[in-house]
Amino acid sequence: MNQLLKLEEAAQWVLSIFLFSQLPFAWWWYPALILLPDLSMIGYAFNTRVGAAMYNLFHHKALGVALGVLGLSIGSSALMLAGVILFGHSAMDRMLGYGLKYNDSFKHTHLGMIGK
Repeated sequence: MNQLLKLEEAAQWVLSIFLFSQLPFAWWWYPALILLPDLSMIGYAFNTRVGAAMYNLFHHKALGVALGVLGLSIGSSALMLAGVILFGHSAMDRMLGYGLKYNDSFKHTHLGMIGK
């Protein structure tokens, strides 16, 4: 089952690359921005509760979808780009085994413990 879930996440990551290719940005924007959502880990400098909340906000696929749809509906390429990057980053992370975080530890995710 784990491999099937990773395959599903890989397909969503590829979808984000395809969606990006439909936007009016140079190809290098995708690799330049794809790790930007990880800046949300700065919340862990305060404590695990703040860290998990910030991380989960910027790694929730619904936020990416919402921004993308909002950008599409108002004609904002920048919002569509933000949505695609957030969605793609979240799919890439989950494909690699990094899930949404619990409050007790960075390593405790909805996919299990990181590193096991």
